[in-house]
Parts: sequence; structure tokens; C-alpha cells
Amino acid sequence: MASDSTIATHCIYFSPTELKDIRLQALSTFHQANARGLTYTSRWLSELALALETEFNDEEVEDVSSDSVYLSSISKADRTKHAVAMTYYQLKEYKRAAHLTRSCKSLPVQFLHYYCTYMAGESKDSQSELFFDGEQKREENRDHLVELCSDLTDKYKDGQLDAYLLYLYGVILKKTGYTEDAMSILIKSVEMQPCLWSSWFELAAMLNDRSDLSKLKLPNHWMKHFFLAHVYLDLQIGDQSAAIYSSLLEAGFANSTYLIAQLAVAYDNTKNVDMAIEHFENLRIKDPYRLDNMDTYSNVLYVKEMRVELADLAAKCIDIDRYRAETCCVIGNYYSIRDQHEHAALYFQRALKLNPNFISAWTLMGHEYMELQNQSAAIQAYRQALEVDSRDFRAWYGLGQTHEILKMHHYSLYYYQQALKLRPNDSRMLMAVGCTYKLLNKPQQAKICFWKAHMIGDPEGIALTHLAKLHETLKEDENAAAAFTTFVLDAAQSGMSNPREMAHAYKFLANYNLKIGNHEEAYIAAQKCIDYPETREEGKALLSQITKTSGIPDTIGQSSSVEPMPIEVNDSIAQDLFSHASATPAPHLSPRNLHFITPDH
Repeated sequence: MASDSTIATHCIYFSPTELKDIRLQALSTFHQANARGLTYTSRWLSELALALETEFNDEEVEDVSSDSVYLSSISKADRTKHAVAMTYYQLKEYKRAAHLTRSCKSLPVQFLHYYCTYMAGESKDSQSELFFDGEQKREENRDHLVELCSDLTDKYKDGQLDAYLLYLYGVILKKTGYTEDAMSILIKSVEMQPCLWSSWFELAAMLNDRSDLSKLKLPNHWMKHFFLAHVYLDLQIGDQSAAIYSSLLEAGFANSTYLIAQLAVAYDNTKNVDMAIEHFENLRIKDPYRLDNMDTYSNVLYVKEMRVELADLAAKCIDIDRYRAETCCVIGNYYSIRDQHEHAALYFQRALKLNPNFISAWTLMGHEYMELQNQSAAIQAYRQALEVDSRDFRAWYGLGQTHEILKMHHYSLYYYQQALKLRPNDSRMLMAVGCTYKLLNKPQQAKICFWKAHMIGDPEGIALTHLAKLHETLKEDENAAAAFTTFVLDAAQSGMSNPREMAHAYKFLANYNLKIGNHEEAYIAAQKCIDYPETREEGKALLSQITKTSGIPDTIGQSSSVEPMPIEVNDSIAQDLFSHASATPAPHLSPRNLHFITPDH
């Protein structure tokens, strides 16, 4: 089977025999999970088995499909109660189901008893009104968890918990604040039943960084690949996550809609928007009535400003189920792209009524309150998002923005730094931290951030201008010239330029080169200044001064007799400006005099 290495994830391979065994394991665990009411795990496993359906004949798994797989573990005395309790559970009558199964001895029915007790408490929490302050409410809602934890702890000490009860025990330990113990219990759960996706999923939610992952001793099982890809995606390590998902698709799971969806999300996280759209469209073709992940797809369409496609997606989602949280988020994004932010916020609120833990809705609602200039409501929404998942970098970044607007720069620095920890290679996070350091009069740290943002890739092309202007402010003219030089060259190569920033760059380079005696470079830069309204008059004055100083023929009359054309980024003049690099003291940008200083918290 595939390698146990967490690094060589691109070499995943399963033989036909292994794929057949994987399908058998998935179907077997599906029936066991389904008997216990673990709906999402059952769906996940059945879809995984379905992805391998074309490889094998259903006759080969006839034994797995029979009731004997799980009924053998339920005593005859408990089977009728189990059947009735399952109907109560499906109707969300959790207390009835828990009461009916309170004296059952079979492990699957015991799980159903404890799980329904847990769900009854959770359902009460989500539906109850806030009559007390937050602390009182939290203490009141912990009662059912404390009782469950006590019962399961006693059974655990007596060795009476199977993999499924260990999963529930781990969830309750996590809810009651015993995170380390919860992780230990969940690892035992996956060791006992490696195909129990619920345990893997809860374990992944407790990992805050890669160091936490490296400490885990996980079973060497094919499920480990799905777990690692999921963790990498949660930790914003999109490249590795995409590599694993791609390898799994090629290793025999090409028809898995789960893997296609996850790969699309991974591409979105790595800013490969076009590939994300391609995989989301492929997903819609394979599973046209799927709503899972459609909120993420709508975010991608929003970023790409694909209004028609977003409107079509919203209409399709409404047709499928207008009362799903994902549908409400898609509609919210549709209204947001039309600048109807009040309507957008309303639909994100509806999404949260349907699912209070839907983190995407909390974050998007915060964005809408920002657009409506309601900073206090935005802060509350972002904080609620972090209550659900503290690894949501968008919520940290949003908090940074709101506090920046409120001129609370020390707070915004902290929030931006938290976002940067989650996305260390995201130039937007670096630019936010750098700009905040600049506002706090900490130029050395700001220069480090701007430089790194440029080095890792700055799609907006603003890192160099910020770095150059900071050097200019600090009278570090040589470094400023190097930064402006690189900025102009990058603009010429990429075809992207900001006229105002280009004008400022040419003006500085003209003055700097004149100052150090590089008259030819100064003359070319001054000529380019004339093409911009902001620097036209200064450019003319500089040309006259350069002509008098160096004897270069004056062509101001020719330039000013016609309306100047906007700069063309492939203009030969832009390239000629730097054709004499050997004569320029700072022809290449380098992190000069940038000594790292530990940021203040």
C-alpha cells in the first residue's frame, strides 16, 4: 500500500486488490456507523465506496451489504428498541430515543443512547434564547456534558468503550476543555477502527499548526492520506493538500465527488482560482444537486467578478433547497456583488439561523457589516467566527481591518499577526502587518514585511512601492532607487501598472539620477514624467535642468506639443531607463540594512 511518509504524498498508489479491500472496509464501517446514527460518516464512507463502484461488481461485497455485519453485535433483546430508537433519532426526538435505550447492553445501542443524550443537550443549546449572560449560559449548558463525561470515564476505565464510544468520549472531552485527553482518546478510536471518519475529523479540528501534527502517532492506514490532506487544508498548507488530493484521484478515486470538491477548495486556498473554478464545474456535472461546498464556489465567483455565473449558481441552489445554509451564503454573495449589502447581510444571518456553526457565514457577514460601515457588528461577527474555528485567517484579518479603521493600530497589529501565522506566505497578510508597523513608526519591521511580500509574490504589485516610499521617507535614496527600479521593470514585464505609482517612481528616479550625475537615465525618467498629469510640469522642469547640465538636446517642445499618451508597459523607453545598469549605484533590489527585529505584541 502507499507509503507512510507524510512528505512523499505525491507517490500514493493502490493496487487493484488494495482498492477492492478499501471498498470492503468502507462499506463495512458504513453499516456500523449507520446503525449508530452517524449520518455524516455514513455518507462519507458510502460515497467513497461508490467512487470505486466501477472497479468492482457488487456481488463481490454481498456479505458486507447484509445486516449480519452490524446486527451480530446487537442482541435480540435490544433489536426492537434499537429500531424504534433510530426512528426517534431520525425525527430528532433525541430525548425519547435516549430514554428508550437507557437499559440496553449492546454497544451500538449504548452508543445511540449516549449520542442522543449528547444531541439533546446540543439541540437545546442551539435553540434556546439568551436569557442570561454568556458565562451563566455556558455553565448551564455544560451540565449534560459533565454527566456524560463522568459516565463514559467510568466505562473507559473498565475497558467497555469501542471505537465509536471512544469517538463520542473524545468529543465530550474536547467540549469540556480536556483537549490533550481528547486527542489521546480519538487516536485510540482510529487505531481501533481506522475507517471511522468522524474521529479523524474531530482530531484534525484540534491541530493548530504543523508541529501539533508531527507529534501524533497515527496508524499506518490508507485513511491517513485523507486525514493529512484534510489537515493541510485546514492549516492553509494548500499546495501539499492539493498534491495529496490529486494523487488520491489518480490512485483509483477519480469518481470521488468528495476529493474533487476538496481539491477545488485547495486550489482556491492557493489562489489558483481558474483551477478551482474548473474543478467546481466538474463537480457540478458529476453531482448537479450537491450543495456542499457551493458557498466556497460562490466566493470564488465573487472574487473573479463572474456575476452571470454567480446568479446562475444562486438560482440552481434555490431550486435544490432554499433552506440550506450553503444556499443562503450563495444568495448573500449574489447580493453583495450587486452592492446590496443589507440584503446580503440578511441572508448570511439566515444561514446562521439554519447552522449557527457555519463559519463561512460568520466571516462573510462580517465583511458585509464592514461595507455598511458598522464596525462594532463586524467585530462581533468575526469574533463569533473565531469561536467556531480559531484557524480562520479571514476572521483574524477582518478584525485587523476593523480596528485599523478605528485607529486602534496596536490591536490591528495583533490581529494581522494572527492572520499571518496562519498564512505566512500570503503577501496580503504581510502587507497588512507591514503597513501597521509603518503607522506605529516601526520602519525596520515594516521594511522586512514589504520585502518578504515582494519576494513570495505580490499579485497586486504594491509591496515594492511601499518599500521604496519608506526608504524615500527615511532618506535612504540608494535603496529607494533600487526598489523603484525593480518596480518599474516588474510593471513592464507583468503588464500591470498603477499610473499614479509609476509617475511617482519616474519622478524619484529622475531626481535621484540627476543628483548622482547619471544624466542619461535622469533624462529618460524625466521624459516619462511628462506622460503623467501628476508629474508633467515637474518633468518639463527636470528636462530643462538636465539639458543645461549635461548638454543633451532639449525635446520638451516636441513632447508638450501633443497630448501625452499613457505609459505602455512594453515601451522601449521603460526598458532603456535601466539599460545602463552598470552605471547605476543600486541597479538591483536587495534587502539592504534590513536587520530583523522581533515584532512587539
